[in-house]
Amino acid sequence: MAHSPSRVFATVSPNAGDVYRDENESVFNRGRKQTPLHAQSNARVVQMTGCAELSCPPDRATVTISVKNSKENVNDVTNSVTRRLEYILQTVRQHDVKEENITVTKHLQREEELFHMQAEVLVVFSDFEKMQQARSVLIEKLDKIVCVGDPYYSHSAESLSLLRRRACLEAVDNARLKASEACCILGQALGRPLLVREEESREWTSGQHEVTGSPLTLHQKTGVTLVSASSHVFVTFELRPKNSNRRKF
Repeated sequence: MAHSPSRVFATVSPNAGDVYRDENESVFNRGRKQTPLHAQSNARVVQMTGCAELSCPPDRATVTISVKNSKENVNDVTNSVTRRLEYILQTVRQHDVKEENITVTKHLQREEELFHMQAEVLVVFSDFEKMQQARSVLIEKLDKIVCVGDPYYSHSAESLSLLRRRACLEAVDNARLKASEACCILGQALGRPLLVREEESREWTSGQHEVTGSPLTLHQKTGVTLVSASSHVFVTFELRPKNSNRRKF
């Protein structure tokens, strides 16, 4: 990942000691009350900002399968819908869908001389290949009273949480790398981190598809729900003098 260009300058203060700062830091800390990093008056630190932006594709696909039928006899319509419903459930279970990811809803009503029954199965897949296989089987084997919907792609809470953490850690690592390179130029050694603060965290959906009038491919559908996250951090490291003399025994 490319790092944002920055310049580093040093200031010497009789009270605060030697402090090396990333000039970008002043934008994010303008008006912020500064607190001393050390009780000692001659603290030597290097301060850096780091940015990172990461994206992740959806990890969930929800498919809605509905069964509708109407008959004059309530037992006939119930048996008709139930048989197809059992086949649907058997098929999705054979494609490694857990019970907690299957929701079944049934509705029966009467209008004049006809009984109408509708059943809806909501299935959440985590394996997109098996999702396509299950849809193909249901579309091929079942008749027109069964409607297999298109998949709706989304992100689980776990994947979004992992994306945010990865973006923050990547930003911290970028700040550490910049600080290490700056220390080499200044002839200093990078010490331990003294402060890590996330200044900003953003999240958005990218990959919006332009309307062309043609249906989206599977790859385009997953791209529409691509989620990106960015993080901006401020890190302070201890600055140590580089010891060029080897210890003699």
